Amino acid sequence: MMFSSTKQSIGKKSPLGVFLGIVLLVSNFFASPVLSAPAELGAVKGDLTGGDPLGSMQWPDMKGQFFDADAKTVFDSRIKVTVPLFAEDAMNVPVSFDASALGKVKKIVVLVDRNPIRKVLEFIPEKAKPALNFRFKLEQASPIRVAALTEDGVWHVGYAFIEAAGGGCTVPGATRADGSWPQTLNKVAGKMFDANQLRDDARLRVQVSHPMDTGLVAGVPAFYIEEMILQDKNKQVLAKLYPFEPVSENPLFSFDFDKKPVGPISLVGRDNNGNLIDAKVTQ
Repeated sequence: MMFSSTKQSIGKKSPLGVFLGIVLLVSNFFASPVLSAPAELGAVKGDLTGGDPLGSMQWPDMKGQFFDADAKTVFDSRIKVTVPLFAEDAMNVPVSFDASALGKVKKIVVLVDRNPIRKVLEFIPEKAKPALNFRFKLEQASPIRVAALTEDGVWHVGYAFIEAAGGGCTVPGATRADGSWPQTLNKVAGKMFDANQLRDDARLRVQVSHPMDTGLVAGVPAFYIEEMILQDKNKQVLAKLYPFEPVSENPLFSFDFDKKPVGPISLVGRDNNGNLIDAKVTQ
């Protein structure tokens, strides 16, 4: 319709008008691709997320904070991250991840974009599978990242998004509120479960009594477990775990093993005040 209309108007004009009309028509035709340039430029210039699939503005800053400047990071859907759609209890948000599809994993870091304390934990699987179940505190709706380092030096990043009313990092825990934590501090309960019809691997569940204070509650300093090491009967290290303040009070962890370790399993560690953890887990 545009060419037909223009052609009719040209026929009624003077030679100069015809010439100007043709110039305008040709100019508009060749200029039309330029109209898309601002959109393309805006997409590049406006993408401040570093290609994040969740579109989080915090990701580039987190990448610079928690990974080396020359580190290679790739978003990888092979890391399975399971979280609730909505965190009903912001102080106890369940999360599980499994990076087994990557093969050998040297180290795993769990990060939360919009928490005041972004690093949740570090996990070195050693003899365990690169998979973990635990709970953490969530201050507001946020992406959660599970970054797994493979032997080729690449960080593979799995992700999920959790909706939340928030406030999990800035309120005291139950044992802090009722004052019972000194009587149970660093006591350990745990059990090893054999493979069954629903699960092909052996699972070790351990819970450590600890308030896991974030330091963000007025008058309550940061107080949290900072190291946990699992060992088999022969003192061979099975896994190393380094929790941080956002891990939930009285943390409960589930570790998976392709083959059941030789027991009894010992758990040793400490919190940031130097209080020791030393316990054995029944089979």
